[in-house]
Amino acid sequence: MTRGFKLGYFVSAMAGGMRDGALGWRDLKVMAQRCEDLGFDSFFVPDHLIFKPEGEEPHGPWECWSLLSALAACTARMEIGTLVSCVGFRSPALLAKMAETVDEISGGRLVLGLGAGWHEPEYEAFGYPYERRFDRFEEAVQVIRTLLTTGQIDHEGRFYSFRNCELHPRGPRPEGLPIMIGALQSGPRMLRMAARYADQWNGWLVHGRSHPDGLPPLLGALDAACESVDRDMGTLVKTLGIMVDQRPEGQRAGTSAAQPLTGTDEEIAASIRQFVAHGISHIQLVPTIQGIDGINRLADLFPLLES
Repeated sequence: MTRGFKLGYFVSAMAGGMRDGALGWRDLKVMAQRCEDLGFDSFFVPDHLIFKPEGEEPHGPWECWSLLSALAACTARMEIGTLVSCVGFRSPALLAKMAETVDEISGGRLVLGLGAGWHEPEYEAFGYPYERRFDRFEEAVQVIRTLLTTGQIDHEGRFYSFRNCELHPRGPRPEGLPIMIGALQSGPRMLRMAARYADQWNGWLVHGRSHPDGLPPLLGALDAACESVDRDMGTLVKTLGIMVDQRPEGQRAGTSAAQPLTGTDEEIAASIRQFVAHGISHIQLVPTIQGIDGINRLADLFPLLES
């Protein structure tokens, strides 16, 4: 890679993406392999079980860790990961074991993205506790990090108890694999936990303004969080999800609150470079056109982003 930053692809769980199987495994396999051929550095999937929006029929995507195992086996170079895996859906010790296994299958290419979740109906539907989810998240992250870096833990906490728990066998990175924590400007506690526990932080502009001028307030909040836990912000890898609308102007929807990047390939590439100039080292693109067609429409960006 000569462009000096990583470019990733994110598969949406919503309409046009994996919603109710619209993109099946055969589609996702082709998409991941095409991304790898084009030069993408990473391929990320969401972790949701079901959506029950008010006034709509329930819908959902495929289970993310099953997909990650298959993606690990059918790709060779790209990082793969979760944006982000909900800690509340699985025992943290089991999640560490799963991550170690997928890292082994991939040959050391997993990025473990973690979050606290937000959609209460899926917790209720699958029988997971929703209350105190940030407290649960903080304890779980400490368990996961300890297991991945030391291979063992003996823990008695408020929510979890593990006795002589060990990871055997160890994967290709027994010193630990990168933990990414997703945290928004509206979540100061999650930002502090990212600053305290994460190797990488993920910001998410997809549902708002995916333009460089939307980044400084978010980075300011992250900087304050790092200062509050005495973390040098420069030691935290900063990643960012943005939406890109490749459709002609007359075909773009005008009702969504999201404001994706639009314009020519040259204009989109210039905006991406502005994000990098602000210190973002890994950008995950979320195209409004999902599937293989959306990936192919991104192909012309790569020559423009090479240094």
